[in-house]
Amino acid sequence: MASLFTVRIRILLLQVTGFFINLVGQAARVFGGPKLGSGITRPVSEPLLLLSGVQLAKLIRQRKVKCIDVIQAYINRIVDVNPQINGIVKYRFEEAKKEAHAVDKKLLENREDDATLEKKWPFLGVPFTVKEAFQLQGMPNSSGLVNRRNVISKSDATVVALLKEAGAIPLGITNCSELCMWYESSNKIYGRSNNPYNLQHIAGGSSGGEGCTLAAACSVIGVGSDIGGSIRMPAFFNGIFGHKPSAGVVSNHGQTPMVRGIQELFLSTGPMCRYAEDLVPILKVMAGPGIKKLKLDEKVNVKDLKFYWMEHDGGSIVTTKVDQELIMAQKKVVAHLETVLGASVQHVKLKQMKYSFQLWITMMSAKGHDGKEPVKFIDMLTNLGNPIRPLWELIKWCLGLSVHTIPVIGLAMLEKNLDYDSEKSKKFQAMKESLLKELVEMLGDDGVFLYPSHPTVAPKHHVALTRPFNFAYTGIFNVLCLPVTQCPLGLNTKGLPLGIQVVAGPFNDHLTLAVAQYLEKSFGGWVCPGKF
Repeated sequence: MASLFTVRIRILLLQVTGFFINLVGQAARVFGGPKLGSGITRPVSEPLLLLSGVQLAKLIRQRKVKCIDVIQAYINRIVDVNPQINGIVKYRFEEAKKEAHAVDKKLLENREDDATLEKKWPFLGVPFTVKEAFQLQGMPNSSGLVNRRNVISKSDATVVALLKEAGAIPLGITNCSELCMWYESSNKIYGRSNNPYNLQHIAGGSSGGEGCTLAAACSVIGVGSDIGGSIRMPAFFNGIFGHKPSAGVVSNHGQTPMVRGIQELFLSTGPMCRYAEDLVPILKVMAGPGIKKLKLDEKVNVKDLKFYWMEHDGGSIVTTKVDQELIMAQKKVVAHLETVLGASVQHVKLKQMKYSFQLWITMMSAKGHDGKEPVKFIDMLTNLGNPIRPLWELIKWCLGLSVHTIPVIGLAMLEKNLDYDSEKSKKFQAMKESLLKELVEMLGDDGVFLYPSHPTVAPKHHVALTRPFNFAYTGIFNVLCLPVTQCPLGLNTKGLPLGIQVVAGPFNDHLTLAVAQYLEKSFGGWVCPGKF
């Protein structure tokens, strides 16, 4: 088995490889690559696009706005800016317009009052988008894998069906990274998604298409999934809200790739949106029967909460340092909570956080309580039914012959070589349990933990390859199975979004969601790209 020294050498080699790939990518852009502007140049001019899902639903139910006008406004926006960001990869405009007309007809014939209609259809007529990894009837479901490019969904994923039942209307499916296993959304089927605040920067992954679509006001609510930060990283990079629910609350059924064993606890399906007031209503719909595990109707007085914060992971050898602008943004939040809100705020040092990547990779490789082995990533990457050979695939990629992206090939090589012996695995599993106990005891039922969403703001395209393990800032909370909400905190000096994670104890999602609404009111929330 690999020694710790050998593991470090492999990590270094992967980072050096990423550095050179980054240089190649930059050269490609300079010498004949696509010329991209700094960001979306057209701000939102249609007022309907600046309303939350809750507000839109109310106006539609009260017959003050026609559903078809809302849907058409979003279609016009998508046609206008999606070619720049490549967030939505397959439209369903004609179907959406038919469904909108049906909603208007229903309201014309149904004279029930607003409260009755809200109970039946809380998101009646509200447009939404869906990560391509989820089944949406009649739409592709490849998860960015070339050998699945012709797969068309014959039914809806559970969360998609629940949102449809709540009256929401899907506009299309959004881009993701290949097999949802990288934090830049790019694949050989749909190409690359771009950040609407600066097209030269990543939209994140794996729900990156969803993130940039929402940020660009091409949708108002969206469906994402998260096993290492795939909701929260793109939400952070694109300046929107994203919530990873407590483990086992929202159904993961109907998405690709499938997981099994203990990984089922780590994968979370959750909402992404521009406005914090949409988070609780969306989660209520998406959770279905799982809503009984949460306390979303419990009133939260944010002032009475206990706040804990930590500005970085304590010095991990595999992650980069946290940007000073992100630390300053976090300190502004802390100062506001102390001086304006008068809340209890305590700085903490959780020593085991610096092993976040090691804890994540160990737990992702562990057997479940039922003894089932987790699905191996390399087994999902098949060539005519046979698992790929990573080194050979790398050679093919260098020759321009591979159907896979370089991050996926690198991850397959890492999975094949980065392994812990049983003793090391037991050590990290025990460390995970110790960290979880420390956090749960610290937070109780009235505490939240503030922690960076990522060490840096959205990096430029390809740069993520030189920082492959920075996702540990989000991934650690997947293996701890805790609820987390990513909250936007405005823009930095270069116009890229800032943000922070708000973490709570198990099944205390209502606490993080209440803090999200408070931070939105205090720091402004989503900022429309192209406005400044």
